[in-house]
Amino acid sequence: MEFVRSTQPCFQPNTAIVLPNLKATTKDIIKGNIAPTPCPLPLPRVSSRGREMFRLRAADTKMTSPKPAMSMCSEITPEQWAKVNAANYRRSENDRRFAETFRKDTLRLIHAKDQFTSKTQSESNRWICERIGDLTFWSSEGKHESEKLMKETDMLKKIKIRLDHAIAEMVGPLQVSEECLCQRQKRIGVDLVHDEVEKELIQEVRVIKTCQEQLERMRDTVKKQLEADRIVHLILEKDLDDKHVAFEIDTRCYKMITCNSSIQSIGNLSKLEKTVSVPQSWAKFSEDNIMRSQAERVNTRKVTEEAERVMANTSTDMWSQYYRVNRAFTNRIAETTEAKNCLQYHMAKTLQEIFQTEHTIADLEHTISNKKMPLQVAQNRLGERTKRPNMELCKDSPHNMLMSEVQHIQSTLSTLSQRLAEAMAMLQQLTDTKSLLEEELFIKAHSLFIDQERCMGLRRAFPSSPRLVGYT
Repeated sequence: MEFVRSTQPCFQPNTAIVLPNLKATTKDIIKGNIAPTPCPLPLPRVSSRGREMFRLRAADTKMTSPKPAMSMCSEITPEQWAKVNAANYRRSENDRRFAETFRKDTLRLIHAKDQFTSKTQSESNRWICERIGDLTFWSSEGKHESEKLMKETDMLKKIKIRLDHAIAEMVGPLQVSEECLCQRQKRIGVDLVHDEVEKELIQEVRVIKTCQEQLERMRDTVKKQLEADRIVHLILEKDLDDKHVAFEIDTRCYKMITCNSSIQSIGNLSKLEKTVSVPQSWAKFSEDNIMRSQAERVNTRKVTEEAERVMANTSTDMWSQYYRVNRAFTNRIAETTEAKNCLQYHMAKTLQEIFQTEHTIADLEHTISNKKMPLQVAQNRLGERTKRPNMELCKDSPHNMLMSEVQHIQSTLSTLSQRLAEAMAMLQQLTDTKSLLEEELFIKAHSLFIDQERCMGLRRAFPSSPRLVGYT
């Protein structure tokens, strides 16, 4: 809004009126030397006819007393006496006419000045009233803008609180992920493998730290915007306070009346000319403050929306990675459980085979033990038959059969002994396999305990989506 003020100069009447010198004497009138000396006085304007009549006055009423007669004869003639009287008559008429004209002109001047004063005071009242309206308008606009700015600022403050909560909520999941990595380093044997679970856990730690950095950067941006809003709000409040003071002053000035006895005159008017702005710069100052506030409100809204988007994205990213880690844990637990079940199956089979091998060894040992007696019998028979005398020591069929029996039994014992040794070696191998399977079963059970009980037990406390976006 622009304001145009025009200051018209007050009416300056020509108050310099020439008055005659009233020191002329009757002798001068008699002699005809009427030449009064004009003298300027600050009087109101009179008509040209009145000024002309005033200039034609002959002389004042001051009469010089005649000098004491040196003789009995007077120096004034009747004609001169009549001339002086006529001059006094004319002067009286002129004075009365001039006084009447001066009085009427003065009354007109007083009436005109009263009207001009009333007009200028009415104009001043109108301009003050318009100024009060401008103050009311800009105060209303500033107050309305200040309320809008405070509303946006309050929303941004809530966003900052939510950011603080969201950042605090990420500490727990980060500790859980790092604890899971630490626990999985306690796996032993072949299960200490860089599997998919470990890759996803490392990725989860990276995702959480990235989300924390994004939220912290967003919080810094929110702090800067809140500081900018605070500065603009202070400027608006200062402007509103100044306008409130100006409104009260102008209202007080508008209510001033001429009959108020408390009004005093101010002598030094130069002090009243001190100003800081003109209507255009004054309106532009308020408009600039409001436009700056509007710009900050737009920035505040953008920062609020950006913070909402960042919190939603970080929550989505963390939950997506959380699901991927849990899925990897589930798959790994299933794989480990399946491996454990297979180990248990093979363990059962191995135990069964050990039992059967031990039974076979027992059978072999028993068989070998049973073969020793027939061997001894056959050997003793051969020994006894070697005692036959002379030609009776014949290599006959019994001898051949006994030799064959001894060889057969010895061959059988050799075969059974070899088989027994092989059975013993097989039993040892089965025993070693059993120990290996037992160790692997312990490893699998330990891995399952870490993944299923410790890690998944810790991950049950993962925060919900509303908590990750700052809601409590």
